[in-house]
Amino acid sequence: MKYRTLGTTDWDVAAVSMGCWAIGGSWGAVDDDESMAALHAAVERGINFFDTADVYGDGRSERLLARLARDHDGIVIATKAGRRLDPHTTDGYNRANLTAFVERSLRNLEREALDLVQLHCPPTEVYYRPEVFGILDDLVKAGKIRHYGVSVEKVEEGLKAIEYPNVETVQIIFNMFRPRPAALFYDQAKKRDVGVLARVPLASGLLTGKFDASTRFASDDHRHFNREGAAFDRGETFAGVDYERGLQAVAALEEVCPEGLTLPQFALRWILMFDAVTCAIPGAKRPAQIEENAAAADMRPLSDATMQRVREIYDEYVRADVHHRW
Repeated sequence: MKYRTLGTTDWDVAAVSMGCWAIGGSWGAVDDDESMAALHAAVERGINFFDTADVYGDGRSERLLARLARDHDGIVIATKAGRRLDPHTTDGYNRANLTAFVERSLRNLEREALDLVQLHCPPTEVYYRPEVFGILDDLVKAGKIRHYGVSVEKVEEGLKAIEYPNVETVQIIFNMFRPRPAALFYDQAKKRDVGVLARVPLASGLLTGKFDASTRFASDDHRHFNREGAAFDRGETFAGVDYERGLQAVAALEEVCPEGLTLPQFALRWILMFDAVTCAIPGAKRPAQIEENAAAADMRPLSDATMQRVREIYDEYVRADVHHRW
């Protein structure tokens, strides 16, 4: 496993780490025993950074990570706060609510202080309210959290967020179907030494190459109910790519996938070609998925010709639908 320093924190985290949305819910059936096996496999493979949120299974994945931490020292757990708000409004990002969310995550994670708290894709207006970030500063001073950052939907939100000096990390969708952060945001993040967490790195599984036109998803799987953004931002599901167009793009990518790499490893290795990225955080439900994902960190760099072909495939199949939206 390769490691990269996370922004201005003193943590060196696995270049391929683990996202924990899938073991919480909204991805079809999940079994806690299998999830724990996957988490333990991650640690054994050298993964020391886990990303979760208080709404993943209503705290389910946070509680699973607390169990993991009982057996393993030195793991870093990042969680997110804000999406418990109903309605999810800018005014809801106030001192009382944020403090309550942090306190709940402290209980779920069985910690005295949270390693990293990220605002969970708040409304854009939140980034224009300095007082919200002042509340996070106060929570750091109170010893409730050690570091804070944001999880964003749009590049523009990331650029605004890092104007606040104590925002140490930005989590943003970045994959072969969503490369726009590399155009401007990454340069600014590097200048400010901001850690970057690449989320949805496999486009909700689309970039695994395991789906086709006949694939059906369970009714409680967001890949079934959120394709048009009915529950939350459409960009969270298949990275906002039309499913049929996405399958065509995947077929083209399979033709240029380097020998010795699976398509998921190709997709993850592509992300790691960008030095502004601290880590990719693919989800996993099973140990075998962990092993496949983690191996990508040790794969050889991609050639310039391969990187160019990925850009061309994006331009041909995906760009017109997604580039201007996020």
